[in-house]
Amino acid sequence: MSRRGLFYGWAVAGATFLVMLANAGAMGAAGVFIVPLQKEFGWSAADISSAFAIRLALFGLTAPFAAAFINRFGIRPVVVTAIGMVSAGLLASLAMTQLWQLVALWGVLIGFGTGMVALVLGATVAARWFHHRRGLVVGMLTASTATGQLVFLPLLAKLTEDHGWRAALGFVVVMLLLAGVVALLVLRDRPSDVGLAPYGARAPDPPPPQTLAFGPMLASPLRALAEARASRTFWVLFVTFFVCGLSTNGLIQTHWIALCGDYGVAPVAAAGALAAIGVFDFVGTILSGWLSDRYDNRWLLFVYYGLRGLSLIVLPFTDFSVVWLSAFAVFYGLDWVATVPPTVRLTVQRFGAERSNLTFGWIFAAHQLGAATAAFGAGAFRTELMTYLPALYAAGAACLVAAALALTIGRPRPALAAAAAAAE
Repeated sequence: MSRRGLFYGWAVAGATFLVMLANAGAMGAAGVFIVPLQKEFGWSAADISSAFAIRLALFGLTAPFAAAFINRFGIRPVVVTAIGMVSAGLLASLAMTQLWQLVALWGVLIGFGTGMVALVLGATVAARWFHHRRGLVVGMLTASTATGQLVFLPLLAKLTEDHGWRAALGFVVVMLLLAGVVALLVLRDRPSDVGLAPYGARAPDPPPPQTLAFGPMLASPLRALAEARASRTFWVLFVTFFVCGLSTNGLIQTHWIALCGDYGVAPVAAAGALAAIGVFDFVGTILSGWLSDRYDNRWLLFVYYGLRGLSLIVLPFTDFSVVWLSAFAVFYGLDWVATVPPTVRLTVQRFGAERSNLTFGWIFAAHQLGAATAAFGAGAFRTELMTYLPALYAAGAACLVAAALALTIGRPRPALAAAAAAAE
């Protein structure tokens, strides 16, 4: 690639994109299976949502420790191990018959596995391999996560409708295994491993010293949290990212098909609307990465959270017709996870490039705790009140609060700002 004037980091970013896309497809598949599982096993929406909430919570809580494993063992071993865990959990779930098995496999095993290759992986690749275009790369990799959770849904819904939910799970497993092969062949840990400097840098970055002790490695996320908890910026990003998860994959991704069913929209049509959201999210997130390289990230977060909150508040007043669902897919889709590039950049600016993946791991944990709250809470509202409307209103209001909080983030300290500018 060097002889052709191509930076190998783009191949690493492409392989990471594919891995995160497949992993996100496994995460997003859950929303397709709520109704089929209810019909086959007689489980309530609240029962199924509880298992999915555990999955989302562990998906996020694993992130800081995934960053520690990546720092200690390298990107490729962690990715391949995680894909193996998720594939094993999906294959085992083909034979499940009891609710506890759903909790153990979809809640615990798949929650841990998918959490190992979540947004922290993308943030790590972007921070290590790119000094220039870092925001753009974060946007691309973030788009793979959100888009993968959505664009496969029409196919999975069709497979479920025609051949059953087990056939849809089989497709997800094949997709994961293909991504694992690409990761094994292409991924490398750092540019210095192949004799390169990060993109836009003049010299290779020396790798930080590593400890061989297992205990200090596991303690490193806790030390990062102890250091970050004194920062007001950390807590603002933590709370706003909690709201991000609350208003996206915990609510819309998990319950969208069931929500549309309450208004007479067929599952395949509802999944098609989610796929459209995914397409526009891909555009919106990459655009957000480009904007985050050029504009004040605090104001970007203000705009993103504010517009998302308004879209969720307005949605219940529509008639869920094709026109309104299309309009919602465009407006909400452009804003689905556009918050991630500014959040990652603010984390790097405040805490430094080498520590940022551990710190962002805790911020991402907040995202998934918010998602778990929405996944369980919306299911409970639907079971007890026979409507999802309170969940939509609560998520919309929370987004407006997050928009206001984003403007309270202070500018980075001069030393860190200078270091970030030098890296850029």
